[in-house]
Amino acid sequence: MTVWIRFLGVAAYEIRSGSRRILIDPFLDGNPASPLRAEDLDRVDLVLVTHAAFDHLGDTEAIARRTGAPVVCGGEVKTFLVRRGIPTEQVRATTWGISVEVAGIRVHPVECHHWSQIELPDGSFLSGLPMGFIVDLDDGVRFYHYGDTALFSDLRLIGELYRPTVGCVGVTQPQELLSRIPGPGRVLTGEMGPREAALAARWLGLRVVLPCHYLDPDCPEVREFCSYLASASACGEPVPDVRVLKPGEGIAVGAEGVRDAPVHG
Repeated sequence: MTVWIRFLGVAAYEIRSGSRRILIDPFLDGNPASPLRAEDLDRVDLVLVTHAAFDHLGDTEAIARRTGAPVVCGGEVKTFLVRRGIPTEQVRATTWGISVEVAGIRVHPVECHHWSQIELPDGSFLSGLPMGFIVDLDDGVRFYHYGDTALFSDLRLIGELYRPTVGCVGVTQPQELLSRIPGPGRVLTGEMGPREAALAARWLGLRVVLPCHYLDPDCPEVREFCSYLASASACGEPVPDVRVLKPGEGIAVGAEGVRDAPVHG
């Protein structure tokens, strides 16, 4: 059975596995590159949220309210959603190591070196643990979402324990979104730069890697990421197959291998 994975820009993904439709970090309406808007979605089987940043939590509230889809997230995101009127029974809070099965989909939250904080409706702030996810899909496909993690050596352990087959790693910081984050000076990198992301992809043991956290794939960081993996391959080191996707493009993963395939609908 084919698993379809579509990139929606930044770190948002749509996954079709059998009849099930999964969204991860659905940053849609505020995402200038996304081909989808929250109002386009009539049926979603599961929403996964790695952390509370605006470009990851995105339109989770609107999608959950519109479709009734269950949400898997951290405790701080659940508190925010419930305070916003989403029924507590619709939101499953979890954290590193506490695997869950929701809507027939097994999800393994894994360590993520990042931060997660959000302002609640009453003006107070809440912090929580960001997560990466390993999502068990059809035909032994295991998708890794990095959740904005920085590089850390236990990515090797995550690869050994869960053996993800395809996954995404961030390689840059979308300059188009940085104006929404006020502060002095300037931001120089994303949570991982190209060399760090190339190491992460190899440490995880991925067969297929999707660089992400961009709006435009034609950027120097993506080219540099590909170059690092190509150099490692030229030295005889095992590296994953790299698929650089434009927002709206996808891949199909099945028994016959992996092919580029946009997902429609």
